[in-house]
Amino acid sequence: MPRVTPIAAERAGPSGDVAERLARLMRPGALTLAALPPLSLYVHLPWCLKKCPYCDFNSHGLRAADDVVPEARYIDALVLDLEQSLPFVWGRRVHTVFIGGGTPSLFAPASIERLIAALRARLPLEPGCEITLEANPGTFERERFHGYAAAGVTRLSIGVQSFDDAKLAALGRVHDAAQARAAVEEARDAFATFNLDLMYALPRQSLAECEADLEAALAFEPPHLSLYHLTIEPNTYFARFPPRVPDADLAAAMLDRIVERAGQSGLERYEVSAFARPGHRARHNLNYWEFGDYLGIGAGAHGKLSFAHRVARQVRLRDPAAYMAGAEAGSALASQTEVARADLAFEFMLNALRLKEGFEIARFLERTGLPLSTIEAPLAEAERRGLIERDLRRLQPTALGFDFLNDLQQLFLPEAR
Repeated sequence: MPRVTPIAAERAGPSGDVAERLARLMRPGALTLAALPPLSLYVHLPWCLKKCPYCDFNSHGLRAADDVVPEARYIDALVLDLEQSLPFVWGRRVHTVFIGGGTPSLFAPASIERLIAALRARLPLEPGCEITLEANPGTFERERFHGYAAAGVTRLSIGVQSFDDAKLAALGRVHDAAQARAAVEEARDAFATFNLDLMYALPRQSLAECEADLEAALAFEPPHLSLYHLTIEPNTYFARFPPRVPDADLAAAMLDRIVERAGQSGLERYEVSAFARPGHRARHNLNYWEFGDYLGIGAGAHGKLSFAHRVARQVRLRDPAAYMAGAEAGSALASQTEVARADLAFEFMLNALRLKEGFEIARFLERTGLPLSTIEAPLAEAERRGLIERDLRRLQPTALGFDFLNDLQQLFLPEAR
């Protein structure tokens, strides 16, 4: 786990200490960043109809059919949180916005329009800024997605996960295959670009069933496809009651087939889990993988912000009620920590090596403030094992390194260097 630098680790307080926290981040330090990386904004909307048994995100299922999401109060809290955060990003332009969850499509298009208008009024968004909204087919109703497009959303990400009713039930999803298909049809009509989330290695899934799911997704000719191996995460229902899932060999065969068919359909695998047609890569996610900055607002949201002499991480209060109360009282920040110098290289490589094309070597110095010589030993070992290839300008994982990405990334852990 990344270390916390003691003088920078602190519990956030009311707005009166914003200047103090900012002063801590702006003081001289061991790093020197010649330029700040691109800045994105992440907005977390934490509610969903029902918590999925595999989900370890900060999401909160509605407890009863008559439960109502406090949309107006929550958006007011988001705006307050953003206003309290502006000193930390003052003067920086925002390249992308991602509205995630939870299930953001629980919020009405009018609420999303009010949110985006508030963001535009307070932040300098780049022309053509990508604004993505996550949507769940279980919240789909006719014209809803068109409403989001009219509100200012430019890209929809639909959590389909499967087109098989039995598999959807096993995953605890609230939608069925017919709803998934209807949602994708409207997304195609409403947006010039959109993403489909699909999962594989599902409970009792066969290779043929995986292929059928993939073919159902490809039939819609999605501009972008995200494909995730079902992982049993700690502190989830599946961790307590593990389902029977495909073994490693079968899961690997599924991934091989996915990569093959996606390529045949015109989708290029540009990141471990992401496939896109030309011009449709997820710009927001690319900023994460390239170790860019992101301000995170909303219940439990995480952020990474760079300053002239350090990189800091922020976390918002996790419980939605506590978050709203905190924002209204002057600070929704739960903690602010400085990334230790010893951990920066690993954090950079953990992200950048996910990209099939790797990264420009100059970017390592630019984003971490560290010379490449600080990781020369693990780089040489990775090269010796055939996991990376590099020249004077660029470094990227080989096909072998991409297949054994965890092994490659672990070479850069501080204790391994």
